[in-house]
Amino acid sequence: MLKYQQIAYDIQQDIENNDLPQGTKLPVLETLMSQYKASKSTVIKALSLLERKGLVYQVRGSGIFVRRRNRKGYISFSNHGFSDELREFDITSKVLDLEIRKPLAEVASNLKINPEDDVYYVKRIRYINGQTLCLEESYYNKEIVTYLNNEIATGSIFDYISNALGAKIGFSDLYMHIQKLNESEAQFLGLQKGDPKLFVETIFYLNNGQPFDFSRITYNYEQAQFFFQSTGYSL
Repeated sequence: MLKYQQIAYDIQQDIENNDLPQGTKLPVLETLMSQYKASKSTVIKALSLLERKGLVYQVRGSGIFVRRRNRKGYISFSNHGFSDELREFDITSKVLDLEIRKPLAEVASNLKINPEDDVYYVKRIRYINGQTLCLEESYYNKEIVTYLNNEIATGSIFDYISNALGAKIGFSDLYMHIQKLNESEAQFLGLQKGDPKLFVETIFYLNNGQPFDFSRITYNYEQAQFFFQSTGYSL
């Protein structure tokens, strides 16, 4: 974990462990620099990371303040994966398939790679407190995500990419569809064919704009709740 990521994690733990309410002012920049023995730029990167995650907000000339959502148990459509969003719940995974393969045309196009390049294909079921949350199929550019195994795929792949591989995850594009479950999806999710589903296709990018993950996720409508956080408005 890089220095700024560790600082962001420590501040997040402080907010959560002390249950700091919405609007609580954090220490000033100089105090944080002294507390974490870090440069100004490193602390600013940590605060920016927390702001992107929706945990703090900045008021120019006034400081940094805690931003808390009012409802727990909701999944944020963010760059960070929902393991981080739902740490108070028991999030587990069952890996159904993990292999190196050549990408289909759609996958290659979304990852901006050639059809001859290799990708890691991961298919898994995600659970929340033992209940089926979603069926997930992901394609990782093997040039960036150089190694995966079942142990890694059973946990948080994004934590592994950020911490073990040192990749800097930047942003994502999401495409959402309301559809009905086919027979195979229904069996995996423990539902009935024809039940509603939220189907989400996401392209995840590094902070340099290079796509590294194309995912298709089918959510169990009985378990999944979502929220969006905006960082401001423009007219």
